[in-house]
Amino acid sequence: MRLIILGLFFHYRVTNPVDSAFALWLTSVICEIWFAFSWVLDQFPKWYPINRDTYIGRLSARYEREGEPSELAAVDFFVSTVDPLKEPPLITANTVLSILALDYPVDKVSCYVSDDGAAMLSFESLVETADFARKWVPFCKKFSIEPRAPEFYFSQKIDYLKDKVQSSFVKERRAMKAQKTPEEGWTMQDGTGTPWPGNNTRDHPGMIQVFLGYSGARDIDGNELPRLVYVSREERPGYQHHKKAGAENALVRVSAVLTNAPFILNLDCDHYVNNSKAVREAMCFLMDPEVGRDVCYVQFPQRFDGIDRSDRYANRNTVFFDVNMKGLDGIQGPVYVGTGCVFNRQALYGYGPPSMRSLSKSSSSSCSWCGCCSCCCPGKKAPKDPSELYRDAKREELDAAIFNLREIDNYDDYERSMLISQRSFEKTFGLSSVFIESTIMENGGVAESANPSTLIKEAIHVISCGYEEKTEWGKEIGWIYGSVTEDILTGFKMHCRGWRSIYCMPLRPAFKGSAPINLSDRLHQVLRWALGSVEIFLSRHCPLWYGFGGGRLKWLQRMAYINTIVYPFTSLPLIAYCTLPAICLLTGKFIIPTLSNLASVLFLGLFLSIIVTAVLELRWSGVSIEDLWRNEQFWVIGGVSAHLFAVFQGFLKMLAGIDTNFTVTAKAAEDAEFGELYIVKWTTLLIPPTTLLIINMVGVVAGFSDALNKGYEAWGPLFGKVFFSFWVILHLYPFLKGLMGRQNRTPTIVVLWSVLLASVFSLVWVRINPFINTVDSTIVAQTCTSIDC
Repeated sequence: MRLIILGLFFHYRVTNPVDSAFALWLTSVICEIWFAFSWVLDQFPKWYPINRDTYIGRLSARYEREGEPSELAAVDFFVSTVDPLKEPPLITANTVLSILALDYPVDKVSCYVSDDGAAMLSFESLVETADFARKWVPFCKKFSIEPRAPEFYFSQKIDYLKDKVQSSFVKERRAMKAQKTPEEGWTMQDGTGTPWPGNNTRDHPGMIQVFLGYSGARDIDGNELPRLVYVSREERPGYQHHKKAGAENALVRVSAVLTNAPFILNLDCDHYVNNSKAVREAMCFLMDPEVGRDVCYVQFPQRFDGIDRSDRYANRNTVFFDVNMKGLDGIQGPVYVGTGCVFNRQALYGYGPPSMRSLSKSSSSSCSWCGCCSCCCPGKKAPKDPSELYRDAKREELDAAIFNLREIDNYDDYERSMLISQRSFEKTFGLSSVFIESTIMENGGVAESANPSTLIKEAIHVISCGYEEKTEWGKEIGWIYGSVTEDILTGFKMHCRGWRSIYCMPLRPAFKGSAPINLSDRLHQVLRWALGSVEIFLSRHCPLWYGFGGGRLKWLQRMAYINTIVYPFTSLPLIAYCTLPAICLLTGKFIIPTLSNLASVLFLGLFLSIIVTAVLELRWSGVSIEDLWRNEQFWVIGGVSAHLFAVFQGFLKMLAGIDTNFTVTAKAAEDAEFGELYIVKWTTLLIPPTTLLIINMVGVVAGFSDALNKGYEAWGPLFGKVFFSFWVILHLYPFLKGLMGRQNRTPTIVVLWSVLLASVFSLVWVRINPFINTVDSTIVAQTCTSIDC
C-alpha cells in the first residue's frame, strides 16, 4: 500500500512543478525519489522476520550423557586488542575471565588473546589474569553467578544474599572482591633485565605464551582450567598487516595448529560474556543435525553497558539489531557485525556448505536466477562469468587434494609430506604442512602424538609477517581484506558461497560491551562504518555485481547487502533536503505548489502510511517508540556529517590513494557516570550539522519577520516552510545538546526556544518601534528619479 501511495505521490510531484522556484522543486523531487529508493531497499529484506527459541536441555541430553565424556564441540575464543592506553588491560582481563568461567566443558574451551600493540603491560596483565582465574573460575561455577566478568558482577546493584543458601558464599565473595588492581597498575615482573621483544610496536618478532591449559595449570580446587594463550604476530616495516582482519587471520592459523576447534567465537576486548550459557545457545544451531551443516556462523546481537538512559546518540542501535537483523534471519541470515559471532571454521577456510559440495558437478543446470536445482528449469544452463568459472575450477582442484588427504593415514611420512605440499594447498593456505593438515579435519582436533614444543614453533611460523604472501588469505579465506569494515565483507563472501547464518537472541544477552557515548567519538565510529561501506561499493566485492555466477546469494539478501553499502550516499540528498527549508524561508519561495484537495489527500496518505509501517515494525520487533525516534534522529545527524565525509574520503582513497588512519576509540570514561557524554571534542564532522542548525534557525526568524511585514496573507504559506525547518531542528536536537555540553540547570530546549522567541520579538519590536520615523514613499520616489537607481 505504501508503494502505491508513493507512486501516486511522485506522479503528483513530477506533474506539478513549481515554476517560480523550479531549481528548488527539482532538487526536492530528486531527493525524495532517492529517499523512497532507500526505503524500498530497507523494507524488502524485512518480509519474513524470525524469532528463534533454543532448548539447551535437549542439547545436553543428546551430547552430555551421564558417566560419558562430553561430546559437545570445542570452541576457540578470539579476543583482540591493540592499544593498552585506549583499551585498558583491566577491560581485556574482564573479558578473558568471563570466557574462562563459561558454563561449558573446560577441555572444550581455548582463549586466544591477540595483542597487536605488543605491549608488555598487556602481557603482564594477562599473567595476573591467569593467576586470578585459578580462584575466580571455581567461585563462578560453584555459585552459578552471572555475569562472570568480575568488574561487572561486583558493580551490580542487587542483593547478593538473595537465594544464596551456601554458608561459604559471603566469605568467598568478599575474598574475590578484595583482589583489586593497584591504582598505579601492574608492575613489570621481568627483573632479569631481558628486553621486552615488543618494545617497537611496528617492528618485533612473533610472540606466543601459553598460560593455562597445560599440565600443572589448575584452579585452587585442583580442577583443570581452559587454555589461555597470548599471541602477538610478527610485524616488520614494509609489510601490510591489515589491522584487525590480519590479526584475526593470524589467530585462525595459531589456533588451528595448537587446538583446532571446529568452531571459533570472536569478541572485541571490551565485549565480555554476559550469559555463561551463550556458547550452548550457539551450539543448539551449529550442532543441529538438520540445519547445522550449512550454517557458517551464529550472530548474537550487540548489547551495551554505560549508555545514558535516553540513549541520546542511538548507541544501542536497537532498530538495527532488533528489526533489520531479525528480518535478515528469515532470508539467508544476518550480516556479520564484527563481534559476538560463532563461526564454523570450515566456512572461514573458503569451503562451501556440504549441501553445495554434493551439487557442484551438476550446478551447471541450475536456474540462472534463483539458484535452485535442475528440476526448476530442466535443460537450461546457468551462464557463469569467467572469474566464477576460474574460482570453481580452483575449488574443485582443492577438493580433489582434500579427498587424497582424507586417506593420509595410509601413506608413509614422505608421501604424506608430498600430498600436503601440493601446489593448490600452498597457494591457498601457505607453507605449513601442520596447518594444511588441520584444514581437512572437519571435526577439528590435534593429533595426540603431536609434540607441544614443535607445535609452538609451527605456530610462530604461521604468524610471521610474510606468511600470507602469494596465498588466498584475505582474498578468499579468513577475514577478507579491502575494507575497514572487514566484518560485512567476510559475511558477504560466505553467503555468496551458499552458506546461511543464524541470529540468536537469548533472553539474557549473550555478550555486553562498551560504546563511545561521546558525540565526537560516536561520529568517528559511524564515519568508520560508512567509509567501509563506500570502500566495498568501489571494490570488486560490490554486491551490485559480485557473485552472480554461482546463483547462491538470494535476491532479498543481495538487496540487504546493497543497502549496507549505499546508505552513506544518502548523505548527499539529505544535506540538500535539510538546507531547502532555510532557503525557502530566506527567499520566500516554496518547493510545493498550492495544494488541491487531491494533493492534500496524497500527503495525508503518505504520512499515515509512514506511521502504519512504523507501528507494524514496532509490534513484531518489540522496539519502543523512543528507540525508533532516536534512530531516526541519529540517521539525520550521522547522514549530514559522518556519512558525507565518508563518501568524499572513499573517493579520495580510490582516485588519489589517500588513506584514512583510524584511531581506536577509548573504552572507558574518565568522569563519573555518563561523564563522557558531556565532553565536547572539536572535529570537522561537527561543521555541517552546526551549519544546518544555524541557517534553519535564522530562516525561521527571517520567515516570521517576513510574515509580519506582509500581513496575515503570508501566514498560511509560512506554516509549511516553518514545519520543514522544525523537522530539521528536531532531528538535530540531540546534536545541539551535545554541542552545549552539560546543562544541569537550564534545559537545552529552553535555551533553544528562548533564542528563537527573543529573535522574533526583537524583529517585531523593530517593526512597530514608535521612535523610528516613518518615511513617505513619495518622497523616496522623487529622490530616486534624480539618480540611476
